[in-house]
Amino acid sequence: MADNRTVLLGMTGAELKEAVKALGMPAFTGGQIARWLYQQHVRSIDEMTNISKMNRERLKEHFVVGAMAPMDCQRSADGTVKYLFPVSHEGKFVETVFIPDDDRATVCVSCQVGCKMNCLFCQTGKQGWEGDLTAADILNQIYALPEGERLTNVVFMGQGEPMDNLDAVLRATQVLTADDGYQWSPKRITVSSVGIRGRLKRFLDESQCHVAISMHSPLHEQRLSMMPAEKAMPIEETVALLREYDFTHQRRCSFEYICFGGLNDTLAHGREIVKLVQGLECRVNLIRFHEIPGVSLPGADEQRMARLRDYLTQHGVFTTIRASRGQDIFAACGLLSTAHKNAI
Repeated sequence: MADNRTVLLGMTGAELKEAVKALGMPAFTGGQIARWLYQQHVRSIDEMTNISKMNRERLKEHFVVGAMAPMDCQRSADGTVKYLFPVSHEGKFVETVFIPDDDRATVCVSCQVGCKMNCLFCQTGKQGWEGDLTAADILNQIYALPEGERLTNVVFMGQGEPMDNLDAVLRATQVLTADDGYQWSPKRITVSSVGIRGRLKRFLDESQCHVAISMHSPLHEQRLSMMPAEKAMPIEETVALLREYDFTHQRRCSFEYICFGGLNDTLAHGREIVKLVQGLECRVNLIRFHEIPGVSLPGADEQRMARLRDYLTQHGVFTTIRASRGQDIFAACGLLSTAHKNAI
């Protein structure tokens, strides 16, 4: 039988106060619930022991915490863990990756089941789009993560395009950064995007979280051949929008750049990247492409990546090569969930 109770996870402090007032409880009970959720990470209303038993029973009639444990995981020899989380869409699931790295611990969360963007190099895009996650679905990937207490950073770089589900993404980041939420600094959160007209501007206006743009080529025709989103919002237009914002202090702008051997990693591409981002405070993260089923793009060459990194750095564009993680556990987006779907 369907559970029609409202999920508490994802509600803001103000919403929780209004919800309990509607049940005849004092507003401060909403604050108590917020602390139990976002500071103590309880799994049930019964654990909220500073709320009277009578009020807990009343709350249970209308609400449920909404935490859902992962349904599967793959563990890498390097410590990376990929989880498969259930979501509110019946029978659907998304991938979440936990990445420990010395004193940092990052979780890569998904925001959609599948994706509409259909980038050539991404397994998630080949699944098609099957639905948007709610803010509760997004937050659950942090809330119910077994390593959740170790987290230092969250990146919205998993399955789906964050700007295509912007309301839920903004709500999730609001809860993460609110005084009556997780109380995190926006500097701990990075949200990625291919660039979507109107949506990216709204995100930049309404959030102080870091932004990461998927570039993958500075050339319009080449980027279009790999990323259909280039047609609606070309990379030059995206960079022009970014120039309107201040990335010199607390907020960071970065470009994700998957390298395909001999295809987009030449010095000619380096020169075009320098021209494209000139004067914009930003960094470029070079990412190795590891071949995925059904995609004929060539894998990355380490020496060519190093040469591109050095060229960009020498010309004033801070550039790093991102270490590959979890290659033994379907670490690339979409591989584990595709394998799970095919097994059903």
